[in-house]
Amino acid sequence: MPTIIVTGPVGVGKTTVAAEMGYLLVAKKQPVATVDFDQLTACYPRPTDDDRWGTKLGLMNLAALWKNYQAAGARRLIVARVIESRFELGGFRDAIPGADILLVRLRAVPATLQQRVRHRGQGVGMDWHLNRAVELAAEMDAHPVEDMLVETEGREPTTIAEDILQRAGWLNLREPRLSG
Repeated sequence: MPTIIVTGPVGVGKTTVAAEMGYLLVAKKQPVATVDFDQLTACYPRPTDDDRWGTKLGLMNLAALWKNYQAAGARRLIVARVIESRFELGGFRDAIPGADILLVRLRAVPATLQQRVRHRGQGVGMDWHLNRAVELAAEMDAHPVEDMLVETEGREPTTIAEDILQRAGWLNLREPRLSG
């Protein structure tokens, strides 16, 4: 099952780019599902045996969603999620049987990340997100886990999404034949 996980630090544009990738594929009538993994963990309380990010709950939800998406006809999956270690991909392979995962990391300089986080608006945890963006960017540069690195500086989400899909070979898919 072709699967792209879009990763990167807080504020880099994972959710926006993943959604744009989905829109581009839908425009080509390619069967695809897109998932913002953070929304699959948005629950309180979380199971007591889960990690601080709610990964276990998110993976259980992803497995349930994927069954439904696949039954509806989706043949590709795009997920937005911070991935700090390739070890984490095992849980995704369990949730998506037969997943052939391409891990794509989006990159931006810390000042851009913080600007994007601020642009989201004020709210609870703003300072934490500003600090986490810089911390994750440094960690991901020092210990890369991705299969594909994509620079986002000065680029629009649609251009970034097209770049990823082209490099992954997903935009080169044949157009479906129209019946009749």
